Amino acid sequence: MTQDVNVKAKAQVSLSDNVLISLRRIIQAIDLHSRQLVRQHGITTPQLIILKEIHGEKAYTVSQIAKLVSLKQATVTDILNRLERKGLVLREKDVGDRRRVLVKETAAGEELLAAAPSLLQETFLEKFENIDDWQKNMILSSLQLLGSLMTDEENTAAPILSTGILTDPVANSSLDKNS
Repeated sequence: MTQDVNVKAKAQVSLSDNVLISLRRIIQAIDLHSRQLVRQHGITTPQLIILKEIHGEKAYTVSQIAKLVSLKQATVTDILNRLERKGLVLREKDVGDRRRVLVKETAAGEELLAAAPSLLQETFLEKFENIDDWQKNMILSSLQLLGSLMTDEENTAAPILSTGILTDPVANSSLDKNS
């Protein structure tokens, strides 16, 4: 009987270890992609996401951008400050309502977007769309359960694949001060 309990305990440890290994692989893939993006293009994943959202002729308010990318307005403001310092976005007073500030990409922002690689989540989405619906639902259920096991409360998270705090610079990069 004791031997059966030990075998079952080892199997559970092994299973939980495999879950943690899979989580680490996901985190490593996200981190690697983020670091490559910073090294090659001098921009973080959240910055690139915001640039992609505001791309085009239309100007957006900070609150509109926050809704588009599912982040808090304060976080978006911090990211926009960094993008503005890099010359990738421009903030202007709305001519119709001087109280509103509108954000647009600059020519440099447009050039960066043209040269930047796809976001990690775009690659994921392409592959994800090619699997069966039951597999998609199984992944979603598993991740929702896993998320609930890892937190005490319901967190609102943006659909952005990035590690760390969204406004923190990426470590070990010469661009730390500019991210």
